[in-house]
Amino acid sequence: MTSKKALARKPRADAEHNRALLLETAKAAFAEKGANVALEEIARTAGVGIGTLYRHFPNREALLQEVYRDESEKLAAAAERLIADEEPLEALRKWLRLFVRYFATKQLVKGALDALVGPEAKLQASGAHVEVALTTLARNAEKNGDIKLDVPPMDILRAVVGLSAYASPGWEKNATKMIDILLTGMAKD
Repeated sequence: MTSKKALARKPRADAEHNRALLLETAKAAFAEKGANVALEEIARTAGVGIGTLYRHFPNREALLQEVYRDESEKLAAAAERLIADEEPLEALRKWLRLFVRYFATKQLVKGALDALVGPEAKLQASGAHVEVALTTLARNAEKNGDIKLDVPPMDILRAVVGLSAYASPGWEKNATKMIDILLTGMAKD
């Protein structure tokens, strides 16, 4: 019989390192080569064996879902870090730029999962965390006198990610420009 203590054991440091390395490598490979990149290539690029990849992620779907979840967590943590380290307007600007990269990853992962298991594929919901982070950042910039919020903060994201609908190469660069245009337009007179 296995004890609860043995089941709750924390992963070894090298296993945690390999897992994090595989996630970063997979994200880069998916972005560069698409979601059908060979899992063996991801493992090789990360410097681990394919068995190590499969121990952490039993299949492509699990890896894609974990890349998405990891990016969601990083985005939420970034808001807290930026609030602590930056002036309110710059914190909002930097977080919006991070959101553009996150959204690009989300779109890639969602498309790949839809292709693998159909459009009903479930991704861990991130909407509430995103909305809380954005609202906090925008309200901080408003309280600081940097911007005037005449629209709900989520409308800022809708304007920025609307550029992704065109799915043209470079939409992320255009979205970054849109961030600066929106924040300039929201500047308090």
